[in-house]
Amino acid sequence: MENCPDIRNTKAVDIYKALKEYSNNITVYDPWANAAHVEEEYHVPVMNTLSDDKFDVVILAVAHKEFLSLDIRSMLRENGLVYDVKGILPRDIIDGRL
Repeated sequence: MENCPDIRNTKAVDIYKALKEYSNNITVYDPWANAAHVEEEYHVPVMNTLSDDKFDVVILAVAHKEFLSLDIRSMLRENGLVYDVKGILPRDIIDGRL
């Protein structure tokens, strides 16, 4: 659920598990979630602060208001992709909606 720490019924875990079948190099960032609770409940490591790392793909899976102010394209490596599951980002900065 956006803009709160509620992690019940989150589809982000399903996305994480599907991606985990292809790569172990996955970073989950959620400024609202209780990282220890997510790890205990779903076995998914979560960061509450954004790193300076560059990514091949950014998937926006939760519509937190904080994500609207991020320069998401600057978080990408060359030829990186942005997917917006929730449909909250402007179409000109995303590569697709899932």
